[in-house]
This record gives sequence, C-alpha cells and structure tokens, in this order.
Amino acid sequence: MNPARPTALIADDEPLLRDALERMLADAWPDLHIVAQARNGREAVDQFEALRPAVCFLDVHMPGMTGVEAARQIGRRAHLVFVTAYDQYAVQAFAQGVLDYLVKPVEPARLAATVARLQERLRAEEPALNTENLLQQLAAQLQRVKGSPTLQWIRASVGQTVRLIAAQDIDFLRSEEKYTLIGWRDDTGQAREAVIRTPLKEIVTQLDAAQFSQVHRSVVVNLNSIAHVTRCENETAEIHLKGRSDVLPVSRSYLHLFRQM
Repeated sequence: MNPARPTALIADDEPLLRDALERMLADAWPDLHIVAQARNGREAVDQFEALRPAVCFLDVHMPGMTGVEAARQIGRRAHLVFVTAYDQYAVQAFAQGVLDYLVKPVEPARLAATVARLQERLRAEEPALNTENLLQQLAAQLQRVKGSPTLQWIRASVGQTVRLIAAQDIDFLRSEEKYTLIGWRDDTGQAREAVIRTPLKEIVTQLDAAQFSQVHRSVVVNLNSIAHVTRCENETAEIHLKGRSDVLPVSRSYLHLFRQM
C-alpha cells in the first residue's frame, strides 16, 4: 500500500450501513483506504490503537460504548467524523465549527463536502482539533437521552374527541404541512387516522428505533405493520401495510433498509 495513501475506519453497529458508507466513500474519495470496520465503540478504539487510521467515521449511537465515548479515547490522534440519525447532537458541534458530522441517510453532496474538508486538513498536515470539552458535553447529553424512556402514548385529535393512542398501535406517521398524520388501529383492529400538531422530526427521536423506521423524509413506519415492499423505478420503493390500503413511499436515501428483500 502507498504509505501516503490516507486511511480510515468506519464504526457502526449496522453492517449494511457500514458497507453503504464504504461504497459511498469509494466514489467520493477513491484514494481513501478503509483499513477496518467496527461494530461498536470499544472495537473502534481497539482497531484505532492497532492501525492508527488518519480518519474515524463514528456512529453516534452504538451499543455499549458510543461513538462520542470512543472519540474521547481517540482524542486528537485522528480526524473525527460523526455519523448520526439524530442531528440535534451534531448540529451543536458543527455550528461551532469544531466537528464534522453526517446525518443518516448520508447524502452524497454532504459527504463530498466533508471529504473536501478532510482532504484539505490532511494536505495541510493540520493536527486534529482539540474537542475534549465539547465531546464531554455531548457524551453527557447522550447519556441523558439514553436513560429517557421511549414514547408510549400519543395524544391526538380524532374528529371532535381527543384520543390517547398507544405507540404499539401506530402503523405509520406522515408529515403533512404543519401537522403529522397518524395511521393507527383501534381496539377492534380497524384502521383509523388522527392528526397532531407536533412535527414528525420531533416525534421520530422519541420512538422505539427497534420498532419504527424512517423510510422517507416525511414518513415513519412501524416495521411490524409492513406486509411487503415493492421496488419501483429510480431506486425507490413502496410499502404495503397489513390490512390497510395506504401505500407509503420509500425514498432512494432509505432504500438500503430493504436491500435484503
């Protein structure tokens, strides 16, 4: 291997997402050599100590040691890029011009901009930035969120009444202008709809990630409610739900969630 060739590691607990990011980096930065993949923060630190890559792409949310905790151990010995499905943590850091971050699903344009900054820093042989204080703040914030319970109930308007809808009864949520439409089942299993004023982006961070998945910038679906998924043209897809006529769009950015279908 060319000793001058830049190196990196990717840490994410989802193997499909690790592979997807590696493929995108191959297009955006052909000269970059991915020397390792890690499934969690502990593996990321161990791989870093063994291989000393110049760049570390770290998923913020990983079981056990988080990406932020791993970054604190790696410190200034590598250039750090956080990858997160929830940008409220990363925006704070990026707004201060300190940390680079990518929001899942990773957009090619955003990745290209991040790659350009990393290449410039490596060309200039700039040392990695001192981010210890900020990482400590982010780690504390993540710990608070980790200890917060997932959303169990949603209060919503159904006609002239207000209903308390259990999260497990929700089939999907869809953003519609200033409102969020909720597709849910009543006690008899009948498909119903309700409307709330809370933006979808605020709700999605409170839902159980093992049960609900965002499949479009305006759609979140209960994975247990999916009957089947149909591929469409232009690398998109459609979700068909059990016992409902609603068909939900899957955008190209989220199609990787259904690669194995």
